[in-house]
Amino acid sequence: MRIERPAKASRWHRIWRIFPAWFAWALVLLPAWDLGQAHILQLADGKLVSLPAMVEDLSRARVVLVGEEHDNPHHHRAQLQIIQALAAAGARVTIGLEMFRSDSQAALERWVAGELDEQEFMQVYHDNWDESEQYHEIFRQARANKWPMLGLNLSRQIVNQVAKNGFASLTEEQLAELPVVQCRVDQTYMEFIRRALGQHRRPEANFVNFCEAQLLWDMVMARNISAYLAANPKATLVVLTGSGHAWKHAIPEQLQKLGESNWRVVLPEVPRRIDLDTVSARDVDYLLLGVEQGALH
Repeated sequence: MRIERPAKASRWHRIWRIFPAWFAWALVLLPAWDLGQAHILQLADGKLVSLPAMVEDLSRARVVLVGEEHDNPHHHRAQLQIIQALAAAGARVTIGLEMFRSDSQAALERWVAGELDEQEFMQVYHDNWDESEQYHEIFRQARANKWPMLGLNLSRQIVNQVAKNGFASLTEEQLAELPVVQCRVDQTYMEFIRRALGQHRRPEANFVNFCEAQLLWDMVMARNISAYLAANPKATLVVLTGSGHAWKHAIPEQLQKLGESNWRVVLPEVPRRIDLDTVSARDVDYLLLGVEQGALH
């Protein structure tokens, strides 16, 4: 859904242009549609939907990918609210985590079981992830509610090596448990890789190497998701990962190649990167608008 707009039009003006006039007036007149709260846009038909309506749809999926900017606390609050709503609706929630390697699974299970204290668990976290500590409440709620947590990632050392020297630089030992990666991607994914390369401030990096690293990341996480679903057919796996891995051209596309097509993608709005002008239903199922302004409703 591409929306043409005047250069200075506000976000809400852009949204209103896709609705019938009577619906726009309903937004004005009904106090429930408070612009101080976040809103959920369903990209397939361009309609604002409620949290319960989105959750009703998400609960029919086997995988729900909820993207994030790693250091944005509002994105993590929205992720937790979606997890809680799915659990309240009866889904058997498991939380899939980009920020933990699969070889840390035993520690994740001990945390949920109450066998690790918070200090011990945070040592495991920092061994896995060097980003900000914005996930604390999600971790605590997983423990309190006995929601299983699943490590999805591979060694950051391997990813960095591929980004620097290419997939061909890996040793036979490193390759033993990895899928074969080649940077043969469509134009949409190629443009994303070029943007991501700039955002990671690696202008000197080789494009193909960086592309191979991103694909390897997506493919390994997709493979770990698929293996978990095969072993836990009644689970609803909510995957928390950076938006660049969550959008449809990344992990979901790799899941599709593995035969898993029952997924949904939810991304938070990031102005000038993930917004009404830059994404469509080809990229995302639901766009969370204004999560900095309040809770989903």
